Amino acid sequence: MSTALASVYSGMPARSDTAMTGEVTLTGLVLPIGGIKEKVLAARRAGIKRVILPRANRKDLRDLPDEVRNEMEFIFADRVEDVLIEMLPGLKLSPAKAA
Repeated sequence: MSTALASVYSGMPARSDTAMTGEVTLTGLVLPIGGIKEKVLAARRAGIKRVILPRANRKDLRDLPDEVRNEMEFIFADRVEDVLIEMLPGLKLSPAKAA
């Protein structure tokens, strides 16, 4: 939802080759969620090879089959800015926000 709003507000299209999941707090923290294995496998079935996940869910990748882990790219986010940088490559964030 955060990425969709940023895309509409900025007029920049979000990448269509990337799936993402997580919870974003009002202060911009990306929190872990459940069901990583199922969500990643669903993305793979849909032909997606790039997934953004909360950094705290990194440990959940061990539940994925080796071939899935090896063929997909995983990007880990701590803050919503991390997600926006990956999803809206042309978006310019102020240095205070990008750090």
